[in-house]
Amino acid sequence: MKKQIELTIRPEEINAPEILLIKSAAFLKTDKEKISAVIPIKKSIDARRKFPVFRFIVDVYIDENPSPQNIFVQYHPVTSDKKVIIVGFGPSGMFAALKLIELGIKPIIIERGKDVQSRRRDVHALQQDQIVNPDSNYCFGEGGAGAYSDGKLYTRATKRGDVKSILEILVQHGANEDILIDAHPHIGSNKLPKIITTIRETILKNGGDIKFNSKVTDFILNDNKIIGVNVNNEFDVLGDAVILATGHSARDIFYLLHNKKIKIEPKPFAMGVRIEHPQALINEIQYHSKVKSENLPAASYSIACNIDGSGVYSFCMCPGGIIVPSATEPGEVVVNGMSLSKRNSPFANSGFVVEVNEKEWNKFENDYPFSGLLLQQELEHHAFDLANKTQKAPAQKVTDFVSGKFSSSLPNSSYIPGLTSAELHKELPEFISARLKKALNVFDKKMHGYYSEEAILVGVESRTSSPIKIPRDKETMMHIQISGLFPCGEGAGYAGGIVSAAIDGENSALAVASFLKK
Repeated sequence: MKKQIELTIRPEEINAPEILLIKSAAFLKTDKEKISAVIPIKKSIDARRKFPVFRFIVDVYIDENPSPQNIFVQYHPVTSDKKVIIVGFGPSGMFAALKLIELGIKPIIIERGKDVQSRRRDVHALQQDQIVNPDSNYCFGEGGAGAYSDGKLYTRATKRGDVKSILEILVQHGANEDILIDAHPHIGSNKLPKIITTIRETILKNGGDIKFNSKVTDFILNDNKIIGVNVNNEFDVLGDAVILATGHSARDIFYLLHNKKIKIEPKPFAMGVRIEHPQALINEIQYHSKVKSENLPAASYSIACNIDGSGVYSFCMCPGGIIVPSATEPGEVVVNGMSLSKRNSPFANSGFVVEVNEKEWNKFENDYPFSGLLLQQELEHHAFDLANKTQKAPAQKVTDFVSGKFSSSLPNSSYIPGLTSAELHKELPEFISARLKKALNVFDKKMHGYYSEEAILVGVESRTSSPIKIPRDKETMMHIQISGLFPCGEGAGYAGGIVSAAIDGENSALAVASFLKK
């Protein structure tokens, strides 16, 4: 007999031997010797009351054993003579490639950046020496933006595909099994590179091909059908279809599409700043105590409100994390956040952003379809100027931002390149600064203490999602004009995070397989 129950575990109990077995027996009022297995299904933290607790949903087996389950996908060398080009090797491209191999189709991956280990040097140079490599940075290279930017796996995109199968594939390639049950699973930027390397090895071992330092410089078309791509202005790669999985920052691809008269369109996105607090303050707010149990993780939050008809919300919150420089071109300042697996930095940071729609980018209406993108670039270039043309990001105390004062001093920050004091209340576009000010008041009512002398705003957080959408047919997932072209993931406007991008990659691969059968 199997029963599914919910258990409450206090933090001080969480590491006690057989705690789930003992609690299950007590809950079901049965002898624990009759229980053959307790299998956790979901784990979360409930901090709504004064004393936080862990909540587990578990399957309890009484007088029977659970059936053995093999969660791993069996990959075999590709057998089909069909070849599919995948442009970009972030989550969408990786999971598209894995799915194609599962279907027996050869993926040829074209990645402008370097392998994940070689990327480290360029990420380090950006952090320590403020050198921006346009093809290898926090956004570009094997693993995409997620590889060195936290590895959060939480998604609301549960209707788009099987979230659990994505997590299981990550476990198959080295991720901790805890991600299968955690309500907000997280891998950590220190562990992701090894997992990404193992995924690459799976692809290569089973007949896939990966070309690093290979930038798509042209699309090869024949009667509105794509038949290949040109790489580095040097050589052509031909295939039976192309999955375009380039991420939200590959602006050159947007311009290439437009120049080839392949339809793209502007898309709403969000921009603002990173807000950073001492992690101890966020712990105190969320856990209702100045003293955090050592068994509780660094506290996180997700918060949103509506200001003047527009959404203002936290984005990509990084407990125990650091703020990182994410520029992809010289002459711009862009910030993002990341955490290591232990989440043990003394700082907590989050995107603090405002929705950007057509009315906000109308100053560039004559530059359609790049109106939103140009507004995004304008803000990033202005941030660079405010930082005295360095990567020392413009920053301001939260209290000074609201009161309209220059911050004569700034709190300590996790941002390694350093900070430049700037009057963000005046320098940010009015629609952003005004809404952020109002939202701080709302957020502080929801999380008392959020508005704090210890909190700092660091600019600019501008790459929340793509400002461009590449339209595709809902049924075929193929571009509405170009046969064989499958826009995919965040860069095409159809995902927002590692898991949703991976799901979109898998779905695109399935759509390609259907297309190739015709």
